Amino acid sequence: MNYIKNEVNVMNNQPIGFLDSGVGGLTVVREALKQLPNETLYYIGDTARCPYGPRPVEQIKQFTWDMVRFLLKKKVKMIVIACNTATAVALEEIKESLDIPVVGVIVPGSRAALRETHNGRIGVIGTVGTINSEEYTKEIKRKSLDVEVLGLACPKFVPIVESHEYQSTIAKKVVAETLDYFKTSNIDTLVMGCTHYPLLKPFIKDAMGEKVKLIDSGAETITEVSVLLDYYEIAALPDANKKNHEFYTTGSVRNFEKISSDWLPLKEIVVEHVDITHMGD
Repeated sequence: MNYIKNEVNVMNNQPIGFLDSGVGGLTVVREALKQLPNETLYYIGDTARCPYGPRPVEQIKQFTWDMVRFLLKKKVKMIVIACNTATAVALEEIKESLDIPVVGVIVPGSRAALRETHNGRIGVIGTVGTINSEEYTKEIKRKSLDVEVLGLACPKFVPIVESHEYQSTIAKKVVAETLDYFKTSNIDTLVMGCTHYPLLKPFIKDAMGEKVKLIDSGAETITEVSVLLDYYEIAALPDANKKNHEFYTTGSVRNFEKISSDWLPLKEIVVEHVDITHMGD
């Protein structure tokens, strides 16, 4: 990455861009609002084409690039791929192509899981795309060969969240039935390897029990973002004239507003519908 620290001071008050296949990345934005209160955040959720998990790799790459190009037009100083599926498939290609920092969610989540496990047995739940990529397993094994990783695809979870059913009795039942897979696994740590899943955290916690530590890969990512902002000397300074956060969706504005209002500690959230299907044209 051709990124030179002493040339980027002018970028300090430019926004940080966040992208996700839908509303799940709002769990990452929520953590950013806590840890990085001076920063302006721009978010794009591709809810019209969500979920990404079951899609072919090349299509996931194409859709991720559509969102990246949209954010670049907004003059962001950093991009956070707040989507595990997109991180698994497209992170390295995007990092190599851009001259601004690009951060994914898998490395921070893996690091946190290794920090928290005591018995060396880690579970990972995610979309079909994330689990099939085995990126979490590879990353965890890269740091410790002594750890056993058990992955489980949970294809029903994202649609439940996107349809605003994540607090329903149906959601509780689906989560319990799905996570029964881990009943005899003896894992002591579970990575929520999809940024949609923290919205289901109360049900996931009930299903796994008190002895299993839950890792929110998105929340861990913001700690890494904070470090990079300082390293590249592009952290925003306190500014009375700070711009408003901006939220964009390719799907239903109403649905997006409902979930973002529930989840984010912001008084006013304005969501704009956008078409990003021709961003590469």
